[in-house]
Amino acid sequence: MRVRFSRGVLTIAAIVVVLAVAITVGLYNLLKQAKPFRQVEAGCVVRTPSGELSLDVEQAQISATIAAVAARRRLPERAVVIAYATALQESKLFNVDHGDRDSLGVFQQRPSQGWGKPKQIMDPVYSTNKFFAALVKVKNYRKMPLAEAAQEVQRSAGGYAYAPHEGDAKILAAAFTGRVPKALHCTYPGPTATPTTTARPRTEEARRKLARALGSTAITTERRGWLVAAWSVAHAQEYGLRRVDYSGVSWRAEEVSDGWKPGGKSSTTEVVLS
Repeated sequence: MRVRFSRGVLTIAAIVVVLAVAITVGLYNLLKQAKPFRQVEAGCVVRTPSGELSLDVEQAQISATIAAVAARRRLPERAVVIAYATALQESKLFNVDHGDRDSLGVFQQRPSQGWGKPKQIMDPVYSTNKFFAALVKVKNYRKMPLAEAAQEVQRSAGGYAYAPHEGDAKILAAAFTGRVPKALHCTYPGPTATPTTTARPRTEEARRKLARALGSTAITTERRGWLVAAWSVAHAQEYGLRRVDYSGVSWRAEEVSDGWKPGGKSSTTEVVLS
């Protein structure tokens, strides 16, 4: 027996097939044009009028520590630039536990050359203090070429290699010393950036660590305030900080953010952590 379909049924079937094909093609084109999902990784960026640099979180933390130690010792920005250029060449601003012969740490200092014990050298606050203590003994270090000043401290086999890092070092110094406000932004995906996070930020612990490098954390100038703010942003992930407020603007540890935004505490005498 032959089954016959009416013209109306065939028409409806044809329409269904056409719609199915159209939907399939549309979905294919939509998926083809859609941008692939990209997981945001923790990281930092420094933006100043002189340029922009991307940093690993550890690089930002060490940069902030170097600036804080320099401020405690009341050193000029030139000293900070020299320290950054040296660290960029020696360790790329990482606290490495290895190097040439017995070299260690951010500045690749050698225990056998009297820089200290390995455990001490692996402490960025200690190693930075040792670097600056040697640098200030270099006569006219502020005026001499950067590579010469760094080489006087490091006594490296390739002292010429410090010079190419001067440009980046100046960008870092402008940001982390606080001379350029709002210059550092870090993004921390995960629990730190989640508004529903239940763990309380360890603000007092963060302040104690800052005080070890900076000494008094009291805000006496706006530049010092921005130094403290930059240090706090660089260490936010470590201490569970979700927000840093200073001078009328606020930084938040969100996955998608574009730096400092209006709405923070208006005071210039305190950096508020939360």
